[in-house]
Amino acid sequence: MARTIKTTGKKRKKKSSTKVARVKSKKAFRSYQQAIDYLFARTDYEKQERLRYNVTTFNLKRMQKLLSLLGNPHKKIHTVHIAGTKGKGSTATMLARMLEANSYDVGLYTSPHLVHLHERITVNAKMISDSEMCGLLNRIYAPVEKISKTDPPTFFEIMTALAFMYFLDRAVNIAVIETGLGGRLDSTNVIKPKVIGITSLSIDHQNLLGDNIDSIAKEKAGIFKRGVPAITVQQEPSAMRVLKSQATAVKAPLSVTGDDIDFSQRFETSREHGPHTRICLTTATSKFEHLRVPLHGKHQAINCGLALALLDKLKSAGYKIDNDKATEGLHKVFLAGRMEMIWDDPRIMIDAAHNAASIHALIHAIGQNIPYDSMVVIFGCNVDKDVKGMLERLQYGADKVIFTCSNSPKAMSPEDLGEIYTEICGKMYQTAPTLDQALQIAKSAVSKEDLICITGSFYLIGQAKIRFQQN
Repeated sequence: MARTIKTTGKKRKKKSSTKVARVKSKKAFRSYQQAIDYLFARTDYEKQERLRYNVTTFNLKRMQKLLSLLGNPHKKIHTVHIAGTKGKGSTATMLARMLEANSYDVGLYTSPHLVHLHERITVNAKMISDSEMCGLLNRIYAPVEKISKTDPPTFFEIMTALAFMYFLDRAVNIAVIETGLGGRLDSTNVIKPKVIGITSLSIDHQNLLGDNIDSIAKEKAGIFKRGVPAITVQQEPSAMRVLKSQATAVKAPLSVTGDDIDFSQRFETSREHGPHTRICLTTATSKFEHLRVPLHGKHQAINCGLALALLDKLKSAGYKIDNDKATEGLHKVFLAGRMEMIWDDPRIMIDAAHNAASIHALIHAIGQNIPYDSMVVIFGCNVDKDVKGMLERLQYGADKVIFTCSNSPKAMSPEDLGEIYTEICGKMYQTAPTLDQALQIAKSAVSKEDLICITGSFYLIGQAKIRFQQN
């Protein structure tokens, strides 16, 4: 049973504006497919190769206007806001599972999705249904059309509004919200959360957020709010200086795991759990000792530490948290597309590493946790990524590389990837125009003790997951 949070004083009442109710009765869409076709017809910046990152393209006033027509659902739910370059989805999911284990109803909003659009909006780990999505799109249709006469809302803005509406409908106790791109101008940055988390920062989307870590840190810090506690992990010195400066400027108290918050990690192997990482985190109100991290890799241990610190901050805000129950919830965490083994013979793993730091973390984590004789990497990425940085890291872990491309309109050609790879390290590679052809090449080159790893793009590993689910 869900609990009412003490800090609210009383249970929240479900509210719906009369405007929204009238829209619902019109039923603009008679079927789920009609509704989804309408949504996918909106401008989708995730699929655009050339994009300007400014207040015109990413317009929070447009988002606020849309939400106002919907009765401002984002102001009627409690939230946690998480930004960063890598680890946002992992941190958000771990936090959500720990809250759920403490009997809270928890909304989770993440992006992008791997297989199904509905992965982005869940309550208590269950995706929004087709009928619920269709109903929400019927309710949002008139407000969207009204705004569209002068400034059409984008795909991501509509999705974000749908998430807020759904979480209010479901009367969640709290919603964990992951930013889409950046932070300062992101559509999610209309909320005033209970606590803010900033995961590890590195170069990504440099054509939009800047080509240095300082500018990226400034954009991520754009979600800081006056008086709202924020927690981050240890960062590069220049990034940390920016985060601290921005936090001070808006009077947001900032804590750092491993600095202000006692945090440590160690790698070990046991008969029961195999290779894994254990962490310790201690605050004035919580003590987690030798906790097993449910996901592989040092980077996931850092993400887990941040999730625990965010949980502790919610405890300080009045949420009743039992640490043992939180631990039970943490151990149930499964995250698709993160070192996920999708086939056994031959062994095929997928991972959503999509920037240089993530590729480095993946190569290290595989070396620590997965025994193999030789590793064949099937790699594809989008043109707006730090391609050179990713390929520089890739050369140190891949025994054989096959470049391919996803079905994303932003996918870089395998031939261009190969040319850059040769310039970097001079190593041999192969190319394949499709994932299926890349897999055929890889399977012919491996034995039972070898590993095939598909990485570089959410789109590519999403395709791989669909392909093997159908087998």
